[in-house]
Amino acid sequence: MTQLERRIGVPGAIAIGLGAMIGAGLFFVWAPAAALAGPWLPASIALAAAIAVLNALSTAQLAMEHPVSGGAYAYGRAEVGERVGFAAGWMFLTGKTASAAAIAVIAGQHLWPEHASWVAAAAVAALAGLNMLGVRVTAWVSTGIVAIVLVVVLAVLGWVALGLPFAPGAGDFAYIGGAEGTPGSGGPLGWLTAAGMLFFAFAGYARMATLGEEVRDPRRTLPIAIVLGLAVVLALYVAVGWATSARLGPALPSSTTPLADLVGNPVLHAIVLGAGALACLGSLMGILAGLSRTSLAMARHRDLPGPLSHVAARTRTPVIAEAAVALVAIVAALLLPAGSLVAFSSTCVLAYYAVAHLSAIRMRATSRAGMWLPAWIPWLGAFACLVVVLTLPWQGVLGAAAWLMLGLAARAVLRGRG
Repeated sequence: MTQLERRIGVPGAIAIGLGAMIGAGLFFVWAPAAALAGPWLPASIALAAAIAVLNALSTAQLAMEHPVSGGAYAYGRAEVGERVGFAAGWMFLTGKTASAAAIAVIAGQHLWPEHASWVAAAAVAALAGLNMLGVRVTAWVSTGIVAIVLVVVLAVLGWVALGLPFAPGAGDFAYIGGAEGTPGSGGPLGWLTAAGMLFFAFAGYARMATLGEEVRDPRRTLPIAIVLGLAVVLALYVAVGWATSARLGPALPSSTTPLADLVGNPVLHAIVLGAGALACLGSLMGILAGLSRTSLAMARHRDLPGPLSHVAARTRTPVIAEAAVALVAIVAALLLPAGSLVAFSSTCVLAYYAVAHLSAIRMRATSRAGMWLPAWIPWLGAFACLVVVLTLPWQGVLGAAAWLMLGLAARAVLRGRG
């Protein structure tokens, strides 16, 4: 069996998207971004948000036309060509598996810093198991996590607005290429690189598109869920970005838990740390679900091994794909640092969204009925993705390009044996 079942409405889709976006990025990216951008951090936030909006609009239009699992993999395959679709799917799987590992490690840093990697491995295994119980379980758990985290984050923002004491911590973000904890160490283009790092925090709306076969009335549900979910997150991120940069100031680049450091009370500080870990887990759950659905779609078209397309009869979930993705994420969490994973993930995911924009451009060229997306949006979105990718650490960009070439070669071998 390879068919999924439509079980989710607008609220459930929004919950899964919010769970993916209100996660690790909200509690992590401010410090490395501040170290790169320095006083230009607000500009970095604005650029990352603008790219997210452009990507979301193109994705929403494509989701209306192609209400299937796979996201930009399915869109690129249908609108541009099989190899382009594969490139999108391969980069999504790579980038988001790196994201999953990074998010799990960040959760471990909030819960048990001395053993963060092992906590991360256990978290990935547990959440993959929950996802295997069915997409409704994913939606219910995401809803609960989002509700709790939103209450805590709003309480922190209230604490900052009242001018109550804060307690900045310390950390190590030397991996970004500048002096440890030095604002603006990314050089003259550091704010663009910081935008790429911040984009890591916004990218969760893709999770809704990858669930295209499991939402009811997808041509209505997906665009509403994507736009509303992103609107909520944009408002929240602007508020948190202001609070962390204005309150922590020069201490922000060296903080490992910037949101928790806004609260000076030890008990409340611990509560925020717990909320950070919980948010990471909610984001991780949504990412694992999206990865398994993309793997399912690629396996159906022989772009990945066939067994990954198996869907359990009782739960209607791609259990083999879920297990395979979880295993790779666990290995990455145990072997690689979170910072390097975030930088590599941003490169891959921006390439993925560039394919989505290309697909929207090609779809627009066919002059189909129901096209509400202005022609300039996907062009501008593709350009923005390309510019930010070129400012990310060159090691990550070259690594992503080499990995894509390896994936295309493996695909040729797999199809040659078919």
